[in-house]
Amino acid sequence: MSNRRQFIQGLSALGALGSTGLLAPNAFAQLVEQCKIFYGFPAGSSGDSVARRVGEKVAGSAFSKNAAVVENKPGAGGRIVLESLKPAPADGSVLALSPFSALAIYPHIYSKMNYEMKDFVPVSIGAVMHHGLAVGPLVPASVKTLKDFLAWAKANPKDASYGSPGAGSTPHFLGALLGLNSGVEMRHVPYRGSIPGVTDLVGGQIAAMLTPSGDFIANAKAGKLRILATSGEKRSPFLPDVATFAEQGFADLTTEEWFGFYAPAKTPAPVIAAANAAINAALKDKTVIDSLALVGLIAQGSTAEEMGRSQKHEFERWGPLVKRIGFSAES
Repeated sequence: MSNRRQFIQGLSALGALGSTGLLAPNAFAQLVEQCKIFYGFPAGSSGDSVARRVGEKVAGSAFSKNAAVVENKPGAGGRIVLESLKPAPADGSVLALSPFSALAIYPHIYSKMNYEMKDFVPVSIGAVMHHGLAVGPLVPASVKTLKDFLAWAKANPKDASYGSPGAGSTPHFLGALLGLNSGVEMRHVPYRGSIPGVTDLVGGQIAAMLTPSGDFIANAKAGKLRILATSGEKRSPFLPDVATFAEQGFADLTTEEWFGFYAPAKTPAPVIAAANAAINAALKDKTVIDSLALVGLIAQGSTAEEMGRSQKHEFERWGPLVKRIGFSAES
């Protein structure tokens, strides 16, 4: 309980930064020779592309003389990377890229964590992803919509399963909410990342999979799976023919998860401003936009204040949903 109170206090303080002007884009008083970007999942994953493409483009900016070096620190659902960022120098030399779930959802499911929101300062959102629900060959070809899938799942309870990139992940909870809202029970199969889950989906080992929709696109184009729904407020620009969950009657599943750049607490405001400017400039570069699109990500920057407000909103939104789902995990 105290852990959640501490997170709320940290998020409230973060939201107040905008009104104090501490994160305003002031003159760039401090620069770095080279920045490290920690990323909490394996190389080759979708978020890794954000860290690497943006990291390449910050070279020569008012923030960094050289391109950033990306260090992958996978494990514990992305918590290790934030644990590593917490004691890092607060001088702009180390940033971390993390999905919002590590700070918006995990505090609601882990009784103990080795970091709090007050340990970090937001820098900028980097990219937005829509999650998707896809079915494989275990599900008959006649199943073409979300309604069809739920009817099939209800009629075939032994086979009604869905995979996710991990227990406690946003896709896990989207599947749980889908089951609660529809009254259809589905067995959750957690994986260590998207790739093994999609592999099993294509191989007919599980009926469905919820994960970032970009991870489905190649197999969908090859006819190996069918994407039935996506989680955005609007249809994914990469899957314009796939209806959203909201369009199919499940507005509660509307989620656009983002990857955001964080710095250690007490990083000087001019450094945050310089990093923000460099990151946002990189995200407007066509080569970066096109590179992220290949993995189903929408390049999207923000101010530090906007990222902080969004983080706070997602934390408050997911608390009641996690409670309704009734899931908790040991740290």
